Amino acid sequence: MLNFLPKIVVGIIASLLLGLNVIFWCTILFIFTILKLALPLKSIRVVIDRILNGIAANWISCNSGWMYLTQKTHWDVQGVEDLHYKGWYLVNSNHQSWVDIFVLQHLLNRKIPFLKFLIKHELIFVPIIGLAWWALDFPFMRRYSPEFLKKHPEMRGKDLETTRQACKKFSLIPTSVMNFPEGTRFTKAKHDKQNSPYRFLLKPRAGGIALSLSAMGEKFKSILNVTIVYPDGAPGFWDFLCGRVKRITVRMQQLPIPKQFIGVDYENDQVSREAFQQWLYGLWLEKDRYIEQLCAEANPA
Repeated sequence: MLNFLPKIVVGIIASLLLGLNVIFWCTILFIFTILKLALPLKSIRVVIDRILNGIAANWISCNSGWMYLTQKTHWDVQGVEDLHYKGWYLVNSNHQSWVDIFVLQHLLNRKIPFLKFLIKHELIFVPIIGLAWWALDFPFMRRYSPEFLKKHPEMRGKDLETTRQACKKFSLIPTSVMNFPEGTRFTKAKHDKQNSPYRFLLKPRAGGIALSLSAMGEKFKSILNVTIVYPDGAPGFWDFLCGRVKRITVRMQQLPIPKQFIGVDYENDQVSREAFQQWLYGLWLEKDRYIEQLCAEANPA
């Protein structure tokens, strides 16, 4: 444990270890990606995809290694006991910080299949990492404003089509499809701008999770409903690297797949769309109350 060192030194060491880890595993990852592109047969692709996922799992394990070395965080975690590595999961979580991704990967690595996120298209340009996400078949989503769609109606539904195509790839080997239904990290400014009805959450967007259920609902073992709380406040990524995150609370609950939403036409069936949105809003209301409870337990008056 290096957390006894000055925080700035811890942050520098963690940053160096993170960077070296990225370079090492991405080099191996890209070699197999080139093979996949050169040999595009389905049978070969399935084998190479399994290898790529294994490389990514090792990458995450090494991330957990430098986290143990540089962090002194108290983890309060429940719900990981009955998870299975062989099978498909639809993972659903609130979103407060870039740290959320490291938290989820650290806790779920090799407990469920490798997590695949829906990612904003702009992040494909992140050096090295963006290319790695592409190599691992992470779906990149374009978000268009209402004003843009009025001028370019032909672009409506393109992000949903990206989700649908990604789900076809995910159905080939066990995969965990990760959704942040809020679509962005929670901030008070975003909360106020949305006039969100929730205290600790932004309004959820139903499209990604609905299309995942529509395309792969029969494959999923369950919905893994994750709630992440930082009792001392949501940290910035540099705070995390410097070892300033003292406590992280995580609760995971397996929910049955709603059978009524499997295979429905979310885009064109208004009744099913409204029913799904109401289901998700109810789930979000329960999560909001749960976060309030967890915050009260972690910081009693």
